[in-house]
Amino acid sequence: MFKEALALSARQIGERIKARRQELRVTQPHLAELAGVSVNTVCKVERGQGNPTLSVLLRIAEILGLELSLDVRKGKINA
Repeated sequence: MFKEALALSARQIGERIKARRQELRVTQPHLAELAGVSVNTVCKVERGQGNPTLSVLLRIAEILGLELSLDVRKGKINA
C-alpha cells in the first residue's frame, strides 16, 4: 500500500513539474542544462519514474519557481 501511494505521489510531482516547465516554455534539454542533470533524468522525473535525489528535485523546483513541501501527519508510527 505504501509503495502504491509513493508511486502516485511521484507521478503527481512529475506532472506538476512538466506542466510548469511547459507553462514557462522551457524545453527538457534546457531544464536539464540549468539543473545540471541529464535530459533522461528530467524525462524520468516528469513521468514519475526513476529515483531522483532530493537535491535534484529541489534544483528543478527552484528553477521552475516551484516549492516542495513535506506535510507531517499527527499519529503514531506502527512498527
